[in-house]
Amino acid sequence: METLDKLTLRGFKSIKDATIELRPLNVLIGANGSGKSNLISFFKMLNEMANGRLQQYIAVSGRAHSLLYHGPKTTPQVEMVLEFRKHDRTFRHSSTFSYAAGDTLIRAKFGCEADKGDDPSPPPGFVMRQFPIEIDESTDEYKSRREAFLADSTREWLEFIENHLAEYRVYHFQDMAANARVRQYCYVGDNRHLMPDAGNLAAILHRLRNEDAPAYRRIVGVVRLIAPYFDDFDLVPEGRDIILNWRERGSDQLFGPHQLSDGTLRAICLATLLLQPEGDQPNLIVVDEPELGLHPYALNIVADLFQKAAKHKQVLISTQSSAFLDEFEPEDVIVVDRGEQGSTFTRLDPESLEAWLEEYSLGEIWEKNVVGGGPH
Repeated sequence: METLDKLTLRGFKSIKDATIELRPLNVLIGANGSGKSNLISFFKMLNEMANGRLQQYIAVSGRAHSLLYHGPKTTPQVEMVLEFRKHDRTFRHSSTFSYAAGDTLIRAKFGCEADKGDDPSPPPGFVMRQFPIEIDESTDEYKSRREAFLADSTREWLEFIENHLAEYRVYHFQDMAANARVRQYCYVGDNRHLMPDAGNLAAILHRLRNEDAPAYRRIVGVVRLIAPYFDDFDLVPEGRDIILNWRERGSDQLFGPHQLSDGTLRAICLATLLLQPEGDQPNLIVVDEPELGLHPYALNIVADLFQKAAKHKQVLISTQSSAFLDEFEPEDVIVVDRGEQGSTFTRLDPESLEAWLEEYSLGEIWEKNVVGGGPH
């Protein structure tokens, strides 16, 4: 599995300077405003950057001054270093984004590096290459200079990193209102990747039913565990469109998505995301507060799905639920606090909690503010 092992981030929102060690499964806990959502939004920015949509992301995020720690006068740039592991080699990617006219950010430089691994001879890209650009990434000048940079042996490593980042996905399943996209018709052909708000959920399930019956049956099975009254989806395209119809056990009546509770619909979104074929899942699965609206029994099931998904894909989730936290191991948990020097990210040490865990659950320890991550 190709994973992001370490992230160093400076100057982004509430994160002044932080280095975060990442594992296959990462659970963020912390008080409101501690910086959990800011870290999640950074991964969203990485995906947009890798897909050539950085300027659009900046525009819809309140412009660049909203992304810089204490604003551009205090912090004129965002710096990041990403450290990946692929097989026996470590790859590093660095980028610096500088504040520019028009209240935007431009990538001032980037570089890539790969260590030798077990190969006795250094691979291409072993030496750090810095590419100073300081021009808008959407221009032809940037593209031509980037191609010139990639014309040498660094190309393989940089393209691996950028392709990896392009497959990061951040999911928010909070909006289950009557007019939420997941409750509306969607284009049946939009069925390759689950949207961040699950707006194409019906199209995804329709494709899985036709192309990967075992995966579809696993999803239906989990939904039945969480909602015993549920029988199956009834997914019939109407021209180019499809909607999330379903049937109840013991009834021949057809129900629509507006007749699903918010919690049940969120559970369907999560089950589809985590039980779809491995090849359809993103490299990094990021979910903000997946526990919202779920019954305590469902929390156990959903936590198990995350743990199984983390065996073949990297997972990052945030939670405010002590009951949900109880389903994970201490080493999975990153405590987020915020002080005078911005947000900090500290992974729990299981050995230091042994005495506490003999009498209290992990969630109870958090509630007692033993590990931090609570209001001060």
